[in-house]
Amino acid sequence: MTEERPERPAEVDGTAHLFRALGKQLKVLRENAGLSQRELGVAVHCGEALISSIERGVRTPQPDLLERADELLAAGGVLKAAVEDVREAQAKSRTRHPDWFRDYAKAEAEAVALHVYSAQAVHGLLQTEEYARAVFTQRRPLLDEETVEKRVADRLARQQIFERWPLPTFSYVLEEALLQRPIGGQAAHERQLRQLLRIGRLRNVEFQVMPTEREEHPSLGGPFNLLTPRGRQQVAYIEIQGYPRLITDPEEVRIFTERYGIIRAQALTPRESLSLIEKTLGER
Repeated sequence: MTEERPERPAEVDGTAHLFRALGKQLKVLRENAGLSQRELGVAVHCGEALISSIERGVRTPQPDLLERADELLAAGGVLKAAVEDVREAQAKSRTRHPDWFRDYAKAEAEAVALHVYSAQAVHGLLQTEEYARAVFTQRRPLLDEETVEKRVADRLARQQIFERWPLPTFSYVLEEALLQRPIGGQAAHERQLRQLLRIGRLRNVEFQVMPTEREEHPSLGGPFNLLTPRGRQQVAYIEIQGYPRLITDPEEVRIFTERYGIIRAQALTPRESLSLIEKTLGER
């Protein structure tokens, strides 16, 4: 999904300043403690990439991470003092998205299962920061720099769904062409492929590639998502040329579910798919 409509006033809030300030504080405390980003990540049970993103202000620190880091870094309550502000900011986070995207963002945040078919671009939840920035920078008509950075930050913040407990169930089918299209340049593309490998190896994620050589295809009409919010029926979401539609009619959702089942049957297995990505990286 590319979130392509114009910026709305509701997207603008002060939470970005809070997260940038927290990120700077975390970096200073970490460096004073003599820890690398990787070492801090291991200590607070998260990845080095997440610590890096938090320190740069592009990812939201979870309250429990702040509490663990406060004790580990001997911050004296500096990080813990921000916990309530972070919780309030997270409660408002859905309103940071464009008006037209907000219903989907709400459903996604509550999802217990998410199934995605991607054809034109890597799905937003899988994108690296570089890839996301390239997507928004290349958009036409052009977005101003502030809007680009805001969209990138919001997109990365959505990725915290992978860290939620209990773990939601994810499955992805990506067209093989996406493994060859170097959005953002070759170096950024390689890092994006490594991101796909990392997420594809998570125990709650099934990742598949649809080979270009397949002679039949049930969804030439474009990409779509299927998601199941907690305690609610499955819904579908499509977004073509910036025109979104959240589909709740059971019969329409059934059609998308049927298409997705056929797509998964025609795609490579998860193991074959990850091997193909590894092979693609080895050729670079």
